[in-house]
Amino acid sequence: MTCLKILTVNTHKGFTTFNRKFMLHELRDAVRLVSADLVFLQEVQGEHQSWSQRHAELWPEQPQYEFLADEIWQDFAYGRNAVYQEGHHGNALLSKYPIKSWDNWDISLNGIEKRGLLHCQIETEAGHPLHAICVHLSLREPHRQIQLQQLCEHVNAIPKNEAVIVAGDFNDWRQKSQAILKDCAGMQEIFTEAYGKPPRTFPALCPLLRLDRIYVRGAETHMPIVLSSKPWSRLSDHAPLLAEVEF
Repeated sequence: MTCLKILTVNTHKGFTTFNRKFMLHELRDAVRLVSADLVFLQEVQGEHQSWSQRHAELWPEQPQYEFLADEIWQDFAYGRNAVYQEGHHGNALLSKYPIKSWDNWDISLNGIEKRGLLHCQIETEAGHPLHAICVHLSLREPHRQIQLQQLCEHVNAIPKNEAVIVAGDFNDWRQKSQAILKDCAGMQEIFTEAYGKPPRTFPALCPLLRLDRIYVRGAETHMPIVLSSKPWSRLSDHAPLLAEVEF
């Protein structure tokens, strides 16, 4: 049996709500204190020429996911989703275990919202196969429905005896994803299993909307919590989710 601590957070490109303050250094300190084995990141900035000049005294020389990984997470993967003149951003996974392979699936459905699924195969010490998929879905309900079906297809292509963790920003305030992923891919949403409903995560200062999720297949979970108090409430516009997973 392998037990891992996992964290998922929409980093909002290192800024607080409404981009009022650049908080990437404080976010790195908070993430370090959690000591998660796997960290699922959404909206992490790979490069931004204007912001790096505007915040030159704080902006790291390396991409944000490398800055957050530092010397704590020995391996990481980055899925570039949105590319524009100033730079690019996407999803990332930080891992204390080797990432054997990874792929970034483009699930964008228009030219405005660039979305992806970052799929990493993790090599654990016990040799148990683990697949970690970092998700950021569309703001539009019809697009999310299509993207959820695509996610089910990808999960179903993974051997049934191998554990799967899917975590990230589903933008699913209407709570449609539970039934789809359970019926079509045999996945359980861990907060719904523990407390009856997905967690409130947005906005971080006063969470009302249930946007973020952690789903598992072939794994048990313990102690899922929303990190909604300080310092987390001022580090991004989403409250992070934390849980222990056994497989």
